[in-house]
Amino acid sequence: MNFQDEIKRRRTFAIISHPDAGKTTLTEKLLLFGGAIHVAGAVKSNKIKKTATSDWMEIEKQRGISVATSVMGFDYNGYKINILDTPGHQDFAEDTFRTLTAVDSVIIVIDAAKGVEAQTRKLMEVCRMRNTPVIVFINKMDREGKDPFDLLDEIEAELSIHVRPLSWPIGGGQTFKGVYNIFEHKLDLYTPSKQTITESIKFDDIHHPDLEKYIGNHTAKLREDMEIIEGVYPLFDTKPYLEGHLAPVFFGSALNNFGVKELLDCFVQIAPCPLPTQAMERVIHPEEEAFSGFIFKIHANMDPNHRSCIAFVKVCSGKFERNVNYKHVRQNKMLRFSSPTAFMAQKKEVVDEAYPGDIVGLPDTGNFKIGDSLTSGEEIHFKGLPSFSPEMFKYIENADPMKAKQLNKGIDQLMDEGVAQLFIHQNNGRKIIGTVGQLQFEVIQYRLLHEYGAQSKWEPLSLYKACWIESDDKDELENFKRRKFQYMAVDKEGRDVFLADSGYILQMAQQDFKNIRFHFSSEF
Repeated sequence: MNFQDEIKRRRTFAIISHPDAGKTTLTEKLLLFGGAIHVAGAVKSNKIKKTATSDWMEIEKQRGISVATSVMGFDYNGYKINILDTPGHQDFAEDTFRTLTAVDSVIIVIDAAKGVEAQTRKLMEVCRMRNTPVIVFINKMDREGKDPFDLLDEIEAELSIHVRPLSWPIGGGQTFKGVYNIFEHKLDLYTPSKQTITESIKFDDIHHPDLEKYIGNHTAKLREDMEIIEGVYPLFDTKPYLEGHLAPVFFGSALNNFGVKELLDCFVQIAPCPLPTQAMERVIHPEEEAFSGFIFKIHANMDPNHRSCIAFVKVCSGKFERNVNYKHVRQNKMLRFSSPTAFMAQKKEVVDEAYPGDIVGLPDTGNFKIGDSLTSGEEIHFKGLPSFSPEMFKYIENADPMKAKQLNKGIDQLMDEGVAQLFIHQNNGRKIIGTVGQLQFEVIQYRLLHEYGAQSKWEPLSLYKACWIESDDKDELENFKRRKFQYMAVDKEGRDVFLADSGYILQMAQQDFKNIRFHFSSEF
């Protein structure tokens, strides 16, 4: 297969949603169809000890939630599919935002009973900023939920995107009979089963008298709904979908394996293959011969026995090959990778080559930071991987003096992951961890103990905002740092950070020092 064909058969996408909408369950079922796993795991279940493939961290198994983005790849019908399952919980939103920079399209999962929720709106804004194509999967149709037309109106209003149903539910909740697949003109009948696939009947004409034989007293309602759909919604066209203006909608039940294959079959046909990437210098096209890629995620302790870090690189152009020298742009040095890996969540295998759209794991001994570029030699800087100003702050203290080394190493590696941010207070030299949510503090403490054997404790710290400061006027910057000494810290990169303990203090500082720029994201 030639280089162009390899690019065309790649589909790299993220699955995003509000917590508990069924995102990880949907990922499991997609892997099941791809033959990547043989038995799908339950995310929450005391009876079955099998947990979801993408939730492999110990804390994820215990909590039944995803706390880190998982990367999984498999082949399906001649296509190479790369799925990134993201955390839905808002405390881990930053991981999700960064992941969205590495994908070409997105599947949004919405709970049929709850409709569009807060986190879904937030994530959609990120997709809109980048015009990322979006497909909507309305999940849990086998439970009592909102009227399908109301759900479509809500998606249009809340997510500011036009919709077009490509499958339509027959009944709902207790009376759920299945869906009519508008995209492929067939009836998919529902039988609840977590591991098997339901029967499909080719059905071009829904006015045919045989329809009643399959769906009984739902016949008239389905015909009426279909008339409304054809009258209200435009015919499906891939152009507005690829431009990010139109979202195709599918209905199903991921837990019971229903509607997932239809979603996947349509997805591989209409979703974009790898798209050009915007770098600071120019636009990078996947077809270019020279290799380029960027690090969008770093994960410490993929294998707790080896304390290894893995940097995930998204291939943007050219072909990545094992044992070939590539340029690490920020450090201006050449690196060679003898064991790059491809992932199936935690299981990994060494790869000899990777193409645009693929995600490759590189063993990292502290060389990489999120946002780093790797190229065949060209100076390219990719943009759009910011860290946001944290909203919660705590001092981190060592609870076991014998384990100071382990604690420092653990903090360093976890901060490189971008899980949270580390600031060193100028006044007292203490370490401050900043996060966007309370749950991250628990995850950090848990992982420090279980992965590094380091006991830590938190001390409360009341701060309003951390903002990065810079100025062209050196004297004013020095004056500011002197006057605000008790509020000053440095981040992991050694940049100056102002820790304002109230909105008023920040406002006054901005008024008094006109030549200082205050940044609320680390990308400036």
